Amino acid sequence: MSNKHVIAAAVVALLVGAGAGYWISAARLPQPVAGKTAAPAARKPLFYRSPMNPAITSPVPAKDEMGMDYVPVYADDQQNAAGPAGTVKIDPTVVQDIGVRTAKAERTVLSRHVRTVGLVALNEERVARLHPKYDGWVQQLFVDKTGEKVKKNTMLLSIYSPQVVATEDEYLLALANREKLQQSPFADVREGAASLLHSSRERLQLFDMPAHQLRQLERTRKAIHAVHIHSPFDGVVMNIGAREGARITPDTELYVIADLSRIWVLADLYQDDLPWVHVGDTAKMQVNGIPGRTFSGKVAFIYPYFEAKTRTVKVRLEFDNPDMLLKPEMYANVDILADKQVNAIAVPSEAIVRSGTGAQVFVERAPGKFEPRKVTLGVSSDGQTQILSGLEAGETVVTSSEFLIDSESKLREATAKMMEPKQPAAPAPAAMPNMQGMEIKPPQAAMPDMPAMQEKSAVPQQPAMSNMQHDGSMNMGAKP
Repeated sequence: MSNKHVIAAAVVALLVGAGAGYWISAARLPQPVAGKTAAPAARKPLFYRSPMNPAITSPVPAKDEMGMDYVPVYADDQQNAAGPAGTVKIDPTVVQDIGVRTAKAERTVLSRHVRTVGLVALNEERVARLHPKYDGWVQQLFVDKTGEKVKKNTMLLSIYSPQVVATEDEYLLALANREKLQQSPFADVREGAASLLHSSRERLQLFDMPAHQLRQLERTRKAIHAVHIHSPFDGVVMNIGAREGARITPDTELYVIADLSRIWVLADLYQDDLPWVHVGDTAKMQVNGIPGRTFSGKVAFIYPYFEAKTRTVKVRLEFDNPDMLLKPEMYANVDILADKQVNAIAVPSEAIVRSGTGAQVFVERAPGKFEPRKVTLGVSSDGQTQILSGLEAGETVVTSSEFLIDSESKLREATAKMMEPKQPAAPAPAAMPNMQGMEIKPPQAAMPDMPAMQEKSAVPQQPAMSNMQHDGSMNMGAKP
């Protein structure tokens, strides 16, 4: 009886242990979370495609003539291929791995760059060549060094001229005569004295006698033997044509004074660049002698003739030179910003993929999805290229790794063209049978049929077959 109780107790303990183990294992299993869907079912292919010819498909798995398995085509592959031919779908992880960068097409101001060389020259509108209007001798030079800077009304030199002294004496006589006759009761006498004084004063002014010496002449009533010559504006002495004691005539060039605060640059334009450049265009200039400095100016004039030797047209540019850094006869590199385009759609120049005579960009349609787009290019400036057609402002284009995407796009486009329905072609000649679907048998299978073919042949084959049989390498069954 005790054995029965022991067995019963063992059975109960076994059942309790099994139930506890089941409860613990159930508690450790992951429980379904509310709101989450079940795992997606395995993808089912829509059809199978030949790996060598995408136009050949099969609804069931198959092999081609070379024994290669057909490639399955799924529904999501068809969705990824949606869009223009050549559209590429890349996994976001791969996009990051190959370093794809993008940029937006923006509206900006662009200009065509016309690069040429120029020569710094004097501003002809700010050059003074001083000549006397009478004969005489140089008494004293107050500015005697070429290259010296002078201010407006700076005294340059003094001249003795008998002609000027005689005119001064006439002026003093006329001045004294008017003072005597201004109280005359006769109006004609008063007017004659005033007219004589006015004409003599005007002759002195035409001799370029300065105003302060005229006042001195009227105050002292003595002739001045040294007539002063003054600078007409701020500038630099470029040349001195006479020294102290030298005899001068109206042909003598006493001084050449130039204002270098605004200079000219004469640049050469070739015939192909001429239609793009207009008066008022901005010009940038750099000089080797002034490294790191870029000067900004304007196109002031385009000469109306060609240079016979160089076959170029001269263009005059104007630049401010307040620091006197630009010096005449310097060579300069000039960049004219011509054909200014306002509100132009532009993308970084590295986004352009050029092939032959055309150009295209890759537009990001969705994350990882890139569409090739043919574009028409305009001017290029400062790393930006204008898009005349094919792209809208705000669209995103690829700026790096586009050649990898282009290779994949060309492959997709070629595949898409192969799958397009073709027009029915003209019937092929009878001599060109359709080889598709023909079964190619190994050479061993065709060997037994050769005796029958040999018997029907008009050319005797028995000697060759006898030799093969004698060698023992192959028994064709031919009769001796």
